[in-house]
Amino acid sequence: MSDDRAVSRPESALDDSFERYLQDKGKGRGGDGGNYRRNAARELERFAEWATGDRGRDDWTGITPDDVDREPVFADLDERVFREYARHLAGDRGLKQNTVQTYYRYISAWCGWCVNEGYLEAHYAQRASATAPLPEDDGRKPGDQQAWTSEQRHTLTRHVNEEARTAIEAFTTLPADTDAQDRQRARYKALKAARDRALVFVLAYTAVRVGELLRDPNDPRRRGVRWEEISLEDGSMDVYRKKQQWDAASLPDPVISPLRSYRRLMDPPTERWPVFPTFDQRTLATLVQDGLADRGTRPDTIDERREEYARDLLLALDADFRPPSVTTDGARSILQRLSDAAEIDINHQKHDYLAPHGGRRGMGEVLVRAFGYTVAARYLDNSEEMVRERYSHIEAGELGDVATEALEEVDSLVQQ
Repeated sequence: MSDDRAVSRPESALDDSFERYLQDKGKGRGGDGGNYRRNAARELERFAEWATGDRGRDDWTGITPDDVDREPVFADLDERVFREYARHLAGDRGLKQNTVQTYYRYISAWCGWCVNEGYLEAHYAQRASATAPLPEDDGRKPGDQQAWTSEQRHTLTRHVNEEARTAIEAFTTLPADTDAQDRQRARYKALKAARDRALVFVLAYTAVRVGELLRDPNDPRRRGVRWEEISLEDGSMDVYRKKQQWDAASLPDPVISPLRSYRRLMDPPTERWPVFPTFDQRTLATLVQDGLADRGTRPDTIDERREEYARDLLLALDADFRPPSVTTDGARSILQRLSDAAEIDINHQKHDYLAPHGGRRGMGEVLVRAFGYTVAARYLDNSEEMVRERYSHIEAGELGDVATEALEEVDSLVQQ
């Protein structure tokens, strides 16, 4: 991570950040491709024009104070500005509710990036007062909530499979005389791709809740699944369920191979290692620095030891400094990145990516349609009553088919 991320830039013009942000979000060489980049660029341009007073109401003069003559800068931004923009999207442009939500998310994502890069002190766009004018998800029935379709599931799993295979092959076929640092970089890239693949397959096919699989910073009991809690031979995984007790979840066949390949590549030093460790650089740097210090390593020697490794994760593996699991929010960020990379067509009023709970709901759809509510309830670890309520749209559709068939039969009798 570059040192300039921590630099405060309150006097920078808003559009000074746009190109760097779009490069980070873009695809291909230079980050100049991808649907997300194109759509985000459009919305950032609209936001900038609105901020200067060019796209607001007749009485709207922009976000700069009336007594100054300059372009808007980051010091002008606060939650009131984003609240006003949310109101502008919701009312002034006559957009549909899901479109308003989607357009605001582009600006909110940029705001979050600006916090990390030092342009802003806080994620103002996500504060409750800022999002209050956005339209509610009014009247959504359970069946309207996001559920990964078969096509979306196939597209995402195919993408992560190809990425992992490519990265693993690149690492395992390196020449014997490859530089040690280059070999480590290749291994790290393969580990990250393999972890992402395993995570996607588990979320796509097991119907396990993301809070049962990964770490929840607000609940110390949910520290993320460890390797000791997975049996690839039995096809099962012990998870701490929503009902506040440990229980076995099934690992269907599509999940076994990605997990086995990932475990072989990682070769965790103990069974107590998290299956899905964080790859956050700051967290891992602190982990290995504190771990080495606790073992009596001198500060200058700590730096030398870290320099031997291309990434702190690899040092943690060799020295058995057990990292924390990736968080539930981290999983959402991973899926947002992968959904964009896979260029998945998503049309949903709340999420512009394949959210973790959508994998669970998608499997619920498959199970209810194939085996009925009773079997689906057992697999989803829910009561049959709750499953019937959440997937009532399936039964309604089936009853509609029955009604159509009955009407056709009656019509044929009348015509005789």
